[in-house]
Amino acid sequence: MKARQQPTSDWQDFGRRFREIEENVEKVVQGKHREIRLALAALIAEGHILIEDVPGVGKTMLAKAIARSIDCSFRRIQFTPDLLPTDVTGVNVFNQERGDFEFRPGAIFANIVLGDEINRASPKTQSALLECMEERQVTIDTETYQLGSPFMVIATQNPIEHEGTYPLPEAQLDRFMMRLAIGYPSPDTEAEILATHGVQSTLNDIGPVSDAMSVHEMTEQARQVHVAPAVRRYIVDVVEATRRHPDVYLGASPRASIMLLRAARAVAATEERDYVIPDDVKALVTPVLAHRVIVTADAVMGGRTQYAVLDELVSEVPVPVGGTA
Repeated sequence: MKARQQPTSDWQDFGRRFREIEENVEKVVQGKHREIRLALAALIAEGHILIEDVPGVGKTMLAKAIARSIDCSFRRIQFTPDLLPTDVTGVNVFNQERGDFEFRPGAIFANIVLGDEINRASPKTQSALLECMEERQVTIDTETYQLGSPFMVIATQNPIEHEGTYPLPEAQLDRFMMRLAIGYPSPDTEAEILATHGVQSTLNDIGPVSDAMSVHEMTEQARQVHVAPAVRRYIVDVVEATRRHPDVYLGASPRASIMLLRAARAVAATEERDYVIPDDVKALVTPVLAHRVIVTADAVMGGRTQYAVLDELVSEVPVPVGGTA
């Protein structure tokens, strides 16, 4: 057995703070416990999420509820074909009074940024997010500006509407730690939504239960979660299997392995553990890897999806057992 890195009480405190945020968000987005938990785990793991679903299922509400729960700044960017990269990142404007240029920050300068219908913007505008998401900074005219902490991009897109859209390139997709689908609520949950949201949005009824400093502390604590060499190897084996599968045209990248590791650390911490177990990794394979894997044309014609391939790989890759330290 390995020695604990931090006292048990520290991880219990982590779990308590996480549940407070989680329960606060669930007051607004009802019946979506798993999706909320994954989104908050991505926040703790310093990742970004892509929510791909039909209109009206709560994508925007989820982003707003997270921002309000942690008392952080929130900006919404409505992506349209005429949106310019400078609208996202900011621009230098000449100040006549001072006789020099001053920087006016764009909408990306917030803790939680909602990129609504991101696939409606041109590839040039989409690419403006690449540096922001990967390096958490913006470079304008050779000057680099750091983004705040926490910083999270929650992007949405409608999977069934293709007219006037620009599919996200693989380089952009790879920046998102997870891709989630909210999905329709159950009939019982939808009836509850009518009872609570029928008069006004419940978003107005919730207040902050945490703050940016607390989220930053939770992020630092999650980094201390122990990952045994056997579990790290298991992550590599799963990702490597996507590159060798005959139905896969493009497998997951090394960045995918890193994202899977970081997400697994965050999930373990939410369970009040200071170590990752293989089940943490298994639960994250689909949300972390599905948007990074492209199946072959023949597989698509045969009705195979990346989800089916990943389920198959998870069942086939040997799971490490016992004696890990």
